Amino acid sequence: MKNSWGQFKLGMSSYKKALKFISQNKLSYFYLFPLLLNILLFLLVFWVSSSISESVIEYVNSFLPENANASWWLDIINTTIEWTVWLAIRILLWYVFALIGGYITIILMAPVLTYLSEKTAEIMTGDKIHFDVLQLTRDILRASLIAMRNMIIQFGFMLLFFIISFIPFVGWIISFVGNFLVSSYFYGFSFMDYTNERNKLSVKESILFVRKNKWYTMGLGSVFSVFFLVPCIGPIVASFATIVSVVGATITLEEMKQEAKAAVQ
Repeated sequence: MKNSWGQFKLGMSSYKKALKFISQNKLSYFYLFPLLLNILLFLLVFWVSSSISESVIEYVNSFLPENANASWWLDIINTTIEWTVWLAIRILLWYVFALIGGYITIILMAPVLTYLSEKTAEIMTGDKIHFDVLQLTRDILRASLIAMRNMIIQFGFMLLFFIISFIPFVGWIISFVGNFLVSSYFYGFSFMDYTNERNKLSVKESILFVRKNKWYTMGLGSVFSVFFLVPCIGPIVASFATIVSVVGATITLEEMKQEAKAAVQ
């Protein structure tokens, strides 16, 4: 248990290392990518919510008398519907994003995170990584497929914990803790696979490696998962955390690789 807790803490401490590494090696410009992503997502959500609000109001108005177009009570109904739909849509979108937002962010950021992991390894080892468009494309595709795989499996666990949550008190605790640990594990897996792929591990080998280091994986993903528990600003902060998460995972796995080489020698 002590070793397990030690691995979990190592995963969480990866963020501290990563923040220092990013600052020292002038990689802070990578934060511009999640900033741009947040702006695009904000515009998309604003457009979707506005379109749905207008459609709902038009649908409700179709049931109202035609001679009521200028009535004061129609204005009150429209205003009430508009604000209700506006609030409901945003709550729904936040809930959906809290469930799958991490994977949406990881998939959309895959090209940036793939390059960032390579850049981090290059700085650490001093070995120049030659740019290969085909290899980069394969890496991005693999990262996206891994993220989708993890999301699907996590949904299965979420359904299980949802059923368990019907048990009063104990079920609620098991559901909350279980969902948090499962999401932490699969988020951590996604961040680690960039390095595993670069180290020539197949998807199956990467899965086995992550399982072997499951407590570190959960520790790494736990910090990212916490942000999605925070209303409104949580998903925004989490998008920036992807940069730190990938750098932290890359640093730790490269250090493990170097230690393994030294042990053999």
